[in-house]
Amino acid sequence: MSPSNIKNLIGVLAKDFWRYQSAILANDHSYLSICNRYEKLTLSPDNEGFLCDWLWTSDLHAPKIISQLGKQLFGKATTDHPIALSKNPCCKSDTPKISFIIGHRGLTRLPHLLKTLESIAGQVDIEFECIVVEQDNSPLLPNHLPDWVEYVHTPLPEANMAYSRSWAFNVGARKAKSDVLVFHDNDFLIPQDYAKEILRRINQDYEVVNLKRFLFYSSQAWTQKFFDREVSLNNIVIETIVQNLEAGGSIAIARDKYWQIGGFDEAFIGWGGEDNEFWERAQTLKVWNYGYLPMVHLWHTAQPDKTNNSNTAPSVILYSQLSKLPVTARIENLRSCNHRSINVE
Repeated sequence: MSPSNIKNLIGVLAKDFWRYQSAILANDHSYLSICNRYEKLTLSPDNEGFLCDWLWTSDLHAPKIISQLGKQLFGKATTDHPIALSKNPCCKSDTPKISFIIGHRGLTRLPHLLKTLESIAGQVDIEFECIVVEQDNSPLLPNHLPDWVEYVHTPLPEANMAYSRSWAFNVGARKAKSDVLVFHDNDFLIPQDYAKEILRRINQDYEVVNLKRFLFYSSQAWTQKFFDREVSLNNIVIETIVQNLEAGGSIAIARDKYWQIGGFDEAFIGWGGEDNEFWERAQTLKVWNYGYLPMVHLWHTAQPDKTNNSNTAPSVILYSQLSKLPVTARIENLRSCNHRSINVE
């Protein structure tokens, strides 16, 4: 073990190990208060969740040094909020209370999408629908998707157009039947009470809901075995645990408020920026941003723009430019523009 690793281990044992153990082993929700030593959390008004009082995401440090801490935290969180995988939903409805919207392209992440759909199918005590928007030149998904999923194909206006998450979400939002929209990535596993908890917050007059507290990133080897049904979530191998993921990954919003702030900005094409920009406009609404639910991110190779120099990715540059404009001006611009989301099959 290198001197730096020894130093990190001593630091975690001295300053983190017992506070983790105390919080995880307590017969309450103390584990939700776990964060890095230098970070500050704000307790929600009803004492059920925590707001991360810092900018951007962060990884929990201690579980990277002692992996057992991450396994214990995952076990505690998913005991409180189990992730249930199902082939068919018990609460799928033609008059849903909530709509999951997922954008997708290609077959590389088909296994991720199918597992994500299984976790959505595992939702309990709420009627929902799920819309998958395939954004590609030709439709590749129809023979792979379960029949309870509503499928939409959006052919590309240009054959080599990069993926636009914003366009996919706007298409799905127009197709949705419910008054509550969940914009969800195709690599996120959610607890079985996720939809129910979103609706609870919406019924408390919140207009935007972010419930993510800990996002557990699985390893490459474990993820492949999970797809091959050789392992279960009970023995997940965790690479990192992310906090403060706001608009990214999965976010819920009242349907009328979504269009009130302009929807997602379809000027974002390619990786990055659109979720941060949307989140800034969402702050003009009544936001619940106190996390208390766990989620799992299934491993995949990073987007090229992210692995190269992310600061030079076109969408990241666009976000930097737009962030200098007043939010109200951005909302007005989007409400007056014509989205390309009319281009659907």
